[in-house]
Parts: sequence; C-alpha cells; structure tokens
Amino acid sequence: MAERHRIHPAVDVEAPLPSSSHAPSKPLQTQPPPPPKKKRRSCCCRCLCWTVLTVVILVVIIGAIVGILFLAFDPKLPKYSVDRLAISNFTVDDNMTVSATFNLTVTTKNPNKKIGIYYRGGSHLSAWYTNTSLCTGTFPVFYQGHKNTTVLSLLLSGETQLGSGLLQELQQQQQTGTIPLVFRGNVPVTVKLGSLKLPKVTFKVKCDIIVNTLSSSNTISLKSSSCKFRLKL
Repeated sequence: MAERHRIHPAVDVEAPLPSSSHAPSKPLQTQPPPPPKKKRRSCCCRCLCWTVLTVVILVVIIGAIVGILFLAFDPKLPKYSVDRLAISNFTVDDNMTVSATFNLTVTTKNPNKKIGIYYRGGSHLSAWYTNTSLCTGTFPVFYQGHKNTTVLSLLLSGETQLGSGLLQELQQQQQTGTIPLVFRGNVPVTVKLGSLKLPKVTFKVKCDIIVNTLSSSNTISLKSSSCKFRLKL
C-alpha cells in the first residue's frame, strides 16, 4: 500500500504570539505599610498618671502634718478689742480739711498654750469715717507669749479733706451722739509653734465702733465695739 503523507500548514516562528487583550497592562498596586504605633501618647499618659499620683501623695502628707500639728498645739485665733478712744485733736479748717489725732487703747489676747506671736515691722493702721481715711498709725513690734494679754496705746494722726455733704452728715451725727468709725489694721506676724517659727503672714483686723462725739473737749464713750480677724498668707 502506498504511504499517505499528511501535509501540515507552515508556521512562522518569527510571528508574535497572539495576545488575549490589546489593552495596555496596568502596574501592580501595592498597599502602603501600616503606620508605626505611636508611643508618645502612652508616654504622656504615664507621665500624667505619675504627676497626679505625686500630687495626691503630697496632699495626703501635708494633711497628715497639719492634723498632727493641730492635735499637738490646739491653735486658737488671737482676739482684739478696742477699749477706749481719746481724741487730742479734731479740727476742720475753712477748706474743709480735717486734722485728727486719735489715741486708741487696744487689748490683744493670745489664748494659746504652746503658740507665740511675733509682731513684726511694716504694719499699717487707719481710722475711717464712712469711706474716708481720717488718720493712720503703726502697730508696735513685740513678742506676745503663751496665754498672754497685752494692752496697747496706739497713736493715729493725719489730715484729709471732707466734702461738704460728708461734713454735714458728720455734724448731724455729732448732734445725735452716734458716730460710726472703722479701725483697720494690717500687721505682719511670725507665728511660733513650740520652737518652730513659721513663715511670715499678715493679720488683718477690722474693728467697728460707735462713739458719742469726736470733740476733743468732751468725754468720748464707746457705745459699741466689735472686731473681726482674718489671716492673709
């Protein structure tokens, strides 16, 4: 039998391979790496916690110290009173300028058994009628010991100008015998607890009194007298 030869179609080896798509290829998109973890926030939180804890501990320690000192020394506020007022000069000239000289007798009481008070320099005393300062002075420098009562004579002097309305009001009160005065005092002090001296503070005292007259020729009587005390750090 004669052999049959199959003829295969010719293939061009230089021809390009067929492509499934004629669209241009797109570059591969890669996801960006995750951001690094922030440690700054955790550090700030840790610092804040330590700060709050330190403040709380300090407050507790200070409170404990204050409590121990309070139980050990049993502190009491000093007491002040105006006992007598003498006026050696109170004159008004044609320009309505008032010249006043007051002699004030004040009693200071330290009721504490273990606390002393050093009255320092730099004090300021003043006598007021309504909102006008009439005269000024100073508080003496001295040490007031435990359970001590001291009577002081304070001199205040000065000049001021009163308005016509205020002077007329003062004259009317002079006739009725009820003249309100206010004495103010700012006194630097050092408190001594046993043998320990505390930092300097300021005693602020305000005394409201009512007198019958401001005439230097008449006897002056105190109709009422009350003093308030507060501490300024």
